[in-house]
Amino acid sequence: MKIGKIEYNPSDVGQNNGNYFGMPFTTDDARLILVSVPWGVTASYGGGQNYGPDAIIGASVQLDFYDPVSPDQWQKGIATAPIDYSIQDSHALLRHDAKKVIQYLEEGGTLFESSMLSTRRARVNMGSAEMNCKVYEQTSEWLNKGKLVGLVGGDHSTPFGFIQALAERHEGMGVLHIDAHADLREAYEGFRYSHASIMYNVLKDIPQVGKIVQVGIRDYCDEEVALARSSEGKVVQFDDYLMAAERFEGTTWAEQCQRIVEQLPEEVYVSFDIDGLAPENCPNTGTPVAGGLTFQQALYLLDSLTRSGRRIVGFDVVEVTPGDKANEWDANVGARMLYKLCGLILKSN
Repeated sequence: MKIGKIEYNPSDVGQNNGNYFGMPFTTDDARLILVSVPWGVTASYGGGQNYGPDAIIGASVQLDFYDPVSPDQWQKGIATAPIDYSIQDSHALLRHDAKKVIQYLEEGGTLFESSMLSTRRARVNMGSAEMNCKVYEQTSEWLNKGKLVGLVGGDHSTPFGFIQALAERHEGMGVLHIDAHADLREAYEGFRYSHASIMYNVLKDIPQVGKIVQVGIRDYCDEEVALARSSEGKVVQFDDYLMAAERFEGTTWAEQCQRIVEQLPEEVYVSFDIDGLAPENCPNTGTPVAGGLTFQQALYLLDSLTRSGRRIVGFDVVEVTPGDKANEWDANVGARMLYKLCGLILKSN
């Protein structure tokens, strides 16, 4: 097939051209734009999420494009937006401050007993707010041009500006949040835009989001449960163990997916933290947790969402952390889930 002036054979060897999946689409001729956010400043356990986009790009050129769930959807065009590496530069400057704060707290200190600690925390919070603004502006630019947009992180704090931009255009949209964690902590470790606070911030600061439906969660605290229960149905949680227990007793995953999808409005944003999958799919991710969804379960849920007639208006894939050179498994899995989400958003639009 011909893309622009290029003769392109999708069955040929993948091209290492700096684009996701090695595709030759430009941002002008593509329906879907992928925005990369190389950021992981507030990582509280393992680090390296800022390298996720580059690692996924590297792994993605090994994919084959036939997808029985969304056949030929890639032909509508998937392009890679230029990566704003000033975000990664800011990450490098602020990560040291964040690590000092986290270490101090882990050693028994408190947030407000050290002026130096307060200064470091303030710098991180200011830098995170600036990152959110950059993501908001970049994604808004593509949305204003009529493009579909997907975001590749980085840690789970990275999509806040994107969700804000989408919610302004799709009032009442739901969020399907696949994750091991509820991410409903208020300013975790003192960081206003912590990776562990993304859904708290969406709930409190983006009122246009009508519902947050959480699937795969299995490592969360009493305060997060209480917040969800007090949200008047705005946050619905599907605990991983309780869902597994139902399946042990005879409920099918198809029946459970139907229940999950029924909780969502017609327009849906998918926030896909890779640690929502079982750890064998993402052993290097920042905070791996035993349990979780299989790759096939996650894909079936997403396919169920689009088969229901609901429309995916945007998505993210976050918390993919590359291992050493001998272990690209996290990026490999992340690239494949990213490709599935690309097909499904194109199919549902």
